[in-house]
Amino acid sequence: MSVLNLFRLDGKVAIVTGATRGLGRAIAIGLAEAGADIVACGTREAVETKTAIEKLGRQCVTVVGDITERECIQRIVSAALRQFRRIDILVNNAGIIRRGAVTEFTEKDWDDVIHVNVRALFFLSQEVAKVMIRQGQGGKIINLASLLSFQGGIQVASYTASKGAVRTLTMLLANELAAHGIQCNAIAPGFMATEITAPLQADPKRNAEILARIPAGRWGAPEDLQGAAVFLASSASDYVNGTTLVVDGGWLAR
Repeated sequence: MSVLNLFRLDGKVAIVTGATRGLGRAIAIGLAEAGADIVACGTREAVETKTAIEKLGRQCVTVVGDITERECIQRIVSAALRQFRRIDILVNNAGIIRRGAVTEFTEKDWDDVIHVNVRALFFLSQEVAKVMIRQGQGGKIINLASLLSFQGGIQVASYTASKGAVRTLTMLLANELAAHGIQCNAIAPGFMATEITAPLQADPKRNAEILARIPAGRWGAPEDLQGAAVFLASSASDYVNGTTLVVDGGWLAR
């Protein structure tokens, strides 16, 4: 079999959270281009994502809700099984960020970020893992980490804490689920040009500082994550487990 065939996702079903925009939309479309049908989840209807996926000849089901609620998690899993009868891939992309100095950071800004970025990620992974184990055919779980899984950052205490947790939870899930043929890995994007980084892009001083450190000399585009996502979702990565793949234009190499 050609090595290129290992990257195909024909017949696979992928759940992607935070799929309405930015990184999640690009990842969902990339997986669909490789052959997967998609369950696109978000806090609003993923209309553009669904349209782009269906133009590729793949199916896309959308689920709207708050993934910090267990009821929403159950609806996501139920929607996948009702429409496609199986789940092969989960991409935990949904995430939020709050900014503030350590001395002024609020409990709400702490709790909101941890609930979305860590708690929801874990419990959705838990429910999907149960399905994958019942299916008996393995599976792939991909978490979205961050450069702040490795670094401290500035004025983003809860985000840094959450992304450190994502990296180590990825390793724990890999350890516990490997016996079932389920690989769990993470992608750590660098500075990506999305809505979440708009304040940094708009700040001339911070923007210049960031670009000066990136060897690639540019902000990343959401599409820069598609290859990494397809690799980790496919059979090409069957012996890759518990790792965090950094896609950062060389930021951490400086």
